[in-house]
Amino acid sequence: MNSIMKKAERLLQIEQILLSHPRGMTASELARRLGVHRSTIGRYLPDLPKHIYVDDEDDHRWKVDRTADLLHVRFTLNEAMAVHLATRLLATRLERQNPHAAGALRKLATALEKLAPQISAHLRYSADEMDDSRRFQDPNFIRSLEVLTQAWAEGRKVRLWYRKEGDQIGECLFSPYYIEPYAVGQAVHAIGYREPPGALRTHKVERIERIELTGDFYTVPADFDVGELLRYAWGIWYTDEEPQEVVLKFQPRVARRVGETRWHRTEQVSVQEDGSLLWRARIAEPIEMLPWIRGWGADVEVLQPAWLREELRREAERMFNLYQTGGAHA
Repeated sequence: MNSIMKKAERLLQIEQILLSHPRGMTASELARRLGVHRSTIGRYLPDLPKHIYVDDEDDHRWKVDRTADLLHVRFTLNEAMAVHLATRLLATRLERQNPHAAGALRKLATALEKLAPQISAHLRYSADEMDDSRRFQDPNFIRSLEVLTQAWAEGRKVRLWYRKEGDQIGECLFSPYYIEPYAVGQAVHAIGYREPPGALRTHKVERIERIELTGDFYTVPADFDVGELLRYAWGIWYTDEEPQEVVLKFQPRVARRVGETRWHRTEQVSVQEDGSLLWRARIAEPIEMLPWIRGWGADVEVLQPAWLREELRREAERMFNLYQTGGAHA
């Protein structure tokens, strides 16, 4: 192996090591990891790519700029289609302008130009949708998501100020464990450890007023399992209490449409003799289902739990009274 190839391989090794150490490493630590003398590491400084740098303000630690272009991915045709479907959901369900999502799609579109020109064209269309100036522009949301992303990638706590009920502002230290889009509310949520109160909490990114990256590091607990945490959630709401069984009866005219989709991982469905469909599932916070249930109108009846049935009954009564009296006249 000639010296140029050896140096390129060594730089790639350094990049891989630094990617797995978000806090960075000193030259001595890198040298020990690579099994070379410290002076050898120093000779690579002039050849470092732009995304690897030495932080003079942090004990001269070598670090990776995680905002740079770091990923090189190859897709099969069917994998590309899966990405296209995912991005269409992203483009249609998140209404805020997002230049990062648009940039990612344009890079993917370029990569697929020869393999799948039709998919490539539609990826560019989705990208144009995502950074269209007519979309809701929320620079604070983008900033908050950027900082949370960096914090999650590097294992660093953030200090954030967020809007509580009644428009009060709360302040806390937050360690992001997971970031989850929420299609129902067209929003993004961060799940993590909040101090105070020293417990797991969820923050809606759109409600973050201000956010700062700190120098404090954290480790996601080994027993944290987001799949288990959200196992009974309808969307994003979870609870320490036992999930409640929700039983719904769908009228025959919508039974087939309901049965075509699996709405929850715990659901069980059975078609009744009259053609109606009985749907049941165990849900952490059934109140979170209300917008979905409302969407079926009179084609669905809540059978259990009793409190949810009563909630819908009262709501139906209020709607009846609203339309019976004519409501607000134009």
